[in-house]
Amino acid sequence: MLLDPFDKIVANLPYGDGFKFVDHILEMDEEHVIGVYRFRENEYFYRHHFVNNPITPGVILIECMAQIGLACLGSHLLQDSKETVQFVFTENHIVFNNLVKPGTAVVVSAKKEYFRFGKLKCLVQMVDENEQKIAEGWVSGMILKQES
Repeated sequence: MLLDPFDKIVANLPYGDGFKFVDHILEMDEEHVIGVYRFRENEYFYRHHFVNNPITPGVILIECMAQIGLACLGSHLLQDSKETVQFVFTENHIVFNNLVKPGTAVVVSAKKEYFRFGKLKCLVQMVDENEQKIAEGWVSGMILKQES
């Protein structure tokens, strides 16, 4: 079975199944990306984060936004590169508006603010499946060249 280019990017992200927060890319071009992730009820962090009333940790929500906004978009922007590279998260500023409970699907949209000198900065927004805003702000990262 052939993967579409977006599915190939998701499949090649440098994260294991327990730390990959991208299920599918809905759309992507040189300027933006929109991706989806459903926070499954059996995620490891729910066992210990607000026991008996679990919510998704903010750091995990930021990671989800960075994986879609930086890793996926950055991989797309570098798809013609001959070198093996990956994006590493460097900084962010995120404002949270709502919580994410287990079982919730989120949609992350990221718009490229700049991509130059090996650095990518994106404006990001996360909404839930009811289009309720969860968080917004910006994330940035830089290219890390992998050694052969």
